[in-house]
Amino acid sequence: MKNKVFIVLLISFLLILITCLAEPPAKPPGSAPNSNTNISYNGKTVINSDKIFENKTFTSSSNSEIALLITDGKSTINSCTITKKGSEGSETSDFYGTNAAVLVKKGTLNINDSTVITTGSYANAVFSYDKGIININNSNIETNLNNSGGVMVTGGGILNATNVKVKTTGNSSAAIRSDRGGGELNVKKGSYETTGKGSPTIYSTAAITVEESNLKSTSSEGIVIEGNNSVKLKNTKIEDTNETLNGNSETYKNIFLYQSMSGDANEGESIFTSENSEIITNKGDTFYITNTKANISLINNKFTNKDGDFLRIEKSKWGNQGSNGGDVTLDTNNQDINGNILVDSISSLTFNLKEKSFFKGSINNENKASKLELILSKDSIVILTKDSYLSKLNNEDSSNQNIYLNGNKLYVDGKEVQGNKGKYKEIKKQEKKEEKKSISSKHLIALLGVIALIIIILSVLITVIKRNRRR
Repeated sequence: MKNKVFIVLLISFLLILITCLAEPPAKPPGSAPNSNTNISYNGKTVINSDKIFENKTFTSSSNSEIALLITDGKSTINSCTITKKGSEGSETSDFYGTNAAVLVKKGTLNINDSTVITTGSYANAVFSYDKGIININNSNIETNLNNSGGVMVTGGGILNATNVKVKTTGNSSAAIRSDRGGGELNVKKGSYETTGKGSPTIYSTAAITVEESNLKSTSSEGIVIEGNNSVKLKNTKIEDTNETLNGNSETYKNIFLYQSMSGDANEGESIFTSENSEIITNKGDTFYITNTKANISLINNKFTNKDGDFLRIEKSKWGNQGSNGGDVTLDTNNQDINGNILVDSISSLTFNLKEKSFFKGSINNENKASKLELILSKDSIVILTKDSYLSKLNNEDSSNQNIYLNGNKLYVDGKEVQGNKGKYKEIKKQEKKEEKKSISSKHLIALLGVIALIIIILSVLITVIKRNRRR
């Protein structure tokens, strides 16, 4: 009996020991430490139960004061105006919303047909934190000084915006914004515009989805993703003119994936997905990745780049020198790409072209990449504009006839490989001519069919008329 008790106690001890030593579960994407134990909140209007407001004005003119603070319950405001005039000089407003126009810490707030305006610094407009949920619809948001985002989540908050118009004019004031602790931010329809330095339309340390919207930045990157977080675009237009370098930035770019090492975002894979969208880059590279692992997925988008490269992966001022490059997977599906791909000596790329995708440009022309693999489906096309260097080629067409050298050379693992020496443009034009001929023939056959049908109908009508006359 004593032996059985001893065995039970021993097994229990081992189970407790294993539990204590086990690695804690990983936090979900968009999360990072964001304790607010010592943070105090001051709200001009505080709501902690279910309320409904119509045509009401909420105002705060004091520093470090929230105009409308929700701490519990489910409330709705319709056709209301919220203004925030006071400022704050610390990051607590970015992390915890202590100087916001609207802050929901816990509970749910529905905002409909309303206007939110902030004129102070560190005065974010509509802010969801921790256990807060915000649904904002058919409303206007305007922020006017630095560090003042439009719609924002941190600490795991949730915010859903539908048909909202946001404009920010200050520096470091993203229209769609998240910060330490991340959360979930879903945008559908509406317009989002920024004019300040370091103010992308989207700054993501969260899981952010944008559909059927217009995004425009005139002095900053268009989209920034930091660390283990994501942005997903669908049926959306983004136009970027990155005219002013900010912080450690050394290059101009539109879509920027990186890890700043500031503690605002967990390290991990940055994810960017875009489908059926239009992406316009007026200055700089379309994509820039540094000091992070990244996954980019592109499906049937339209890209315009006026003076930069399509994709640049390289070291920068962020991270530890020598290990701060990028490790990128680029997947395309029915996607046309025009522009060069540059990868430096401590960076790598896996480039997957599939489902009738098209690439025209050079790939690793300077032969610097530590690793670069091209995976090519049989129905996809590559046209080289300069000599290109791969460490590995995986082509469903073993003859490489879907790779048009265009007078250039392609090297795989240091060895020159052959491809299609014809001119793709000429073949394409010929295909279009044949297609036009085919279409013309189809039109002619259809026209003859219509004429024959008209003749038959007329013959029947004439016959009927003659019979009626005889009677």
